[in-house]
Amino acid sequence: MTTSPIGSGRRVLGIVATAACAALALAFAATLLTGGSTVSADLLRAAGTTSAASSASPTSSTSSTSASPTPSPAARPTRFTWTVSRVSAKYLGKSWHAGCPVGPRTLRHVAFTYWGFDGERHRGVLVLHHSVVKRTRTVFRTLYQERFPMRSVRPVSYYGGSDDRSMAADNTSAFNCRKAVAAGAPSWSLHAYGKAIDVNPVENPYLFDGRVLPPNGKGYVSRKKARPGLIRRGDPVYDAFRAAGYRWGGSFSSPDYQHFDR
Repeated sequence: MTTSPIGSGRRVLGIVATAACAALALAFAATLLTGGSTVSADLLRAAGTTSAASSASPTSSTSSTSASPTPSPAARPTRFTWTVSRVSAKYLGKSWHAGCPVGPRTLRHVAFTYWGFDGERHRGVLVLHHSVVKRTRTVFRTLYQERFPMRSVRPVSYYGGSDDRSMAADNTSAFNCRKAVAAGAPSWSLHAYGKAIDVNPVENPYLFDGRVLPPNGKGYVSRKKARPGLIRRGDPVYDAFRAAGYRWGGSFSSPDYQHFDR
């Protein structure tokens, strides 16, 4: 039987096509076995083998750990700092004078970080008696960790030694050589020793002799509702000061909510 050239060509082409398909199948299988990623998506779709796993990103994960949101850098508080140095009579300005119960040698300048009402980190300064510096550090470290806001933290000398001006500015302060604002015979305030601290005077006013000190603290007389910068019995600020051995003026017969001393 005689074979035509056309028929022979068709058979040859069929053999070549079959061989090509076999080679492609072998290459595809090898790629899958070696974990390669060079197979085109079109080829995979044509074979009906595309899956969620093969289309997922190499770094994606469905575990509970990766699903948890990562806190932004702004949400992570930066570290608390507390730096202590000595002071001079010149530095104390009008907050100190000859005849005060303690001299500059017994006082310390303490610079530390705190959170403001603006939600930002600030640097404040207190002038304290050297004997209370260490225990007071634990208090303000706690306030920092709690993000308790303070309006201003400056020595009273910044206000010319005026307690009234310092309170009106909602300034947190400690040392000021002055007499106590209280009934009875005049006596030195514990502020005159650097052993008392007034915190946020506007949010925590002093109720004395029918007056609210400072006057711009009238809107904060009530302790019923927690508010930013306000101190109440049993809150973290109260607990931190009490744990450090301070007493709270809010317990006095004339409540002095801003005041802590020891």
